[in-house]
Amino acid sequence: MNLSLRWSEIMNENPRAAALLKAGQELAPLIRENAAYADVHGRLAPEVLKAYHEAGLFGMWVPEVLGGAEADPLTALELCEQISYEDASAGWVLFTGSVGIATPAIYLPDAGVEEIFSGGRMPVGAGQGTRSGTAVRVDGGYRLSGEWNFASSSPYASHIFTLGTVEDTKEPLLFVLPVSEVTLDTDSWDVIGLRGTGSYDYRIDDVFVPEQRTYPAGIDGNPVRGGAASRLGLVQTSMIGHTGWALGVGRRLLDELSASMRQKAGRAGAQAGSDSSHEQYANAEAQLRSARALAYETWTDAWQTLSRGGDVSKRQSSLMRLALNNATWSAFRVGTFVNNAAGTRALRDGAIQRFYRDLHAGAAHIMSAPPVLRDTGRELAGLADDERWFYVGLVGQQ
Repeated sequence: MNLSLRWSEIMNENPRAAALLKAGQELAPLIRENAAYADVHGRLAPEVLKAYHEAGLFGMWVPEVLGGAEADPLTALELCEQISYEDASAGWVLFTGSVGIATPAIYLPDAGVEEIFSGGRMPVGAGQGTRSGTAVRVDGGYRLSGEWNFASSSPYASHIFTLGTVEDTKEPLLFVLPVSEVTLDTDSWDVIGLRGTGSYDYRIDDVFVPEQRTYPAGIDGNPVRGGAASRLGLVQTSMIGHTGWALGVGRRLLDELSASMRQKAGRAGAQAGSDSSHEQYANAEAQLRSARALAYETWTDAWQTLSRGGDVSKRQSSLMRLALNNATWSAFRVGTFVNNAAGTRALRDGAIQRFYRDLHAGAAHIMSAPPVLRDTGRELAGLADDERWFYVGLVGQQ
């Protein structure tokens, strides 16, 4: 992937963001070299994690005022795509750990931000906002309890952000806690793919969370700090990472098949010599490139709106979800073709097998689930005029 054009386009706009793309390219060999380690040990290699911190990658969405890069959507999309191309788990950790700390950085009050960002090194976030715990209001804050699943990047996290509902008012809030106050179930991530993400289940047992480390769950689009990109909010920022991840994984699988076909060209009975396989390869290439084109078109349009001082429309939000779903399932179809066409090579330990397993794990995420596509289609058809996007679905305006 040649990122030189993107560097030149954004260097004058945001040198920190341009540096992210350069760092991503420079780290590619290290990430690829340690991909098998992550798959076997269930966490990224220490060298990779150290490199992430040294390059400031976890701060890609954090506002510049807090030392982050405050990257625009296209920079972040390309970075997630490139890192995921080298290792699917490394790409997933990059965007989940980054959005997990960017959201508190953008929305917490000053006192909470000062508490979290005073350690000298960029914090890393993990957690989720799709299942709610219970919060009891007490003097100065809340006591939070609950159980949650799939805290991607939790082995690397300094903080957990998680959804809770205030018991007396039923108000949904997001709570930010040091990871030391959370019980991680390190045996819960025994899975087929994305093993290096450490997406542990976790539990919080009646832990006090001060008011300054909470913010309303529905605050998306109204940042306390940060520039144009900060107005995207938690869910739409996450979509950038998921989309780049799918495109990177799909591209790597197709490139691995191409390399395998070239090695076998001329052998009797090899897939490389089959007219049918050539036709299918062309279709797979078209699917992946079309999905990438839609993603970049969608996020270019959204970024132009934000850069002009506007807010993304409901239609633009629908197209973001469409682009993500299309990228995920186009990559999935490409991966299925690659797995079948690779024959016995796909059965053996190696990149094709690992990325194919990772693809199945990533496609199971709620952001790519059928209900999201269903609601997207309803809005695109003009049948949701009185509804708005909230988290992963359409809800009434009030």
